[in-house]
Amino acid sequence: MTELDDLAVAFAALASAAGRVVMDVYATDFAVRRKADSSPVSEADEAAEALLVPGVATLLPGVPILAEEAVSRDGLLDVGSEFVLIDPLDGTKEFVSRNGEFTVNIALIRAGVPVAGCVYAPALDQIYVGGTTAARGTVRPGGEVTGLRPMRTRPYPAELVAVASRSHADAQTAEFLAELGVASTRSAGSSLKFCLVAGGSADVYPRFGPTMEWDTAAGDAVLRAAGGTVADAAGATFRYGKAAEGFRNGAFVAWGGAPLR
Repeated sequence: MTELDDLAVAFAALASAAGRVVMDVYATDFAVRRKADSSPVSEADEAAEALLVPGVATLLPGVPILAEEAVSRDGLLDVGSEFVLIDPLDGTKEFVSRNGEFTVNIALIRAGVPVAGCVYAPALDQIYVGGTTAARGTVRPGGEVTGLRPMRTRPYPAELVAVASRSHADAQTAEFLAELGVASTRSAGSSLKFCLVAGGSADVYPRFGPTMEWDTAAGDAVLRAAGGTVADAAGATFRYGKAAEGFRNGAFVAWGGAPLR
């Protein structure tokens, strides 16, 4: 294992611990509030982030951390070419609807590229890591991260399978998939869509609606480590650290290999 693989597994250990906190809240009659941007937030988001931020700071002393709830509360930080993105609970709508498709996300960015990351779905006991290589495993919330299995994207089949957002379907996505000649489409919540492509269950994931960098960086890290690519609307490699845009993402397409268009 490389330094980046080791770091991704260390992120996974933190995500597992945060997943235990998330699931403790999930088991209750939790309340949901609306932030200033009208997005939902629960005590699970905040409790998980309170665990993750100091944990990452211990792993990577001095490296700036952009965490979703801290940004919502305190505003953006100045970051350099190396920083960490944390989304303590990606897929709050899935959390509220109790369908299990929500994730804990951590990623290290270097020079615009997500080089190590972890996506953990605590309700599904599934964890995905990406550094130099990608792997997946079964981990119960709060459990030890062991038995990870290598993961790669698959060669493009004759009939492509797409994965699309469960909560954010739109006409532009439908048009793109029709033009690409996709044979079938799966739905999934949160950053699990990247992981389905990374694991060879799907071949392409387009997203034309708004997202933030902390929504996508961990899944992007896993997918790139598994042999996939993420491209922006112009077909260029998707980049992070877009401070001038408030760390908001534009349109992107995640592919299981080289972009097909």
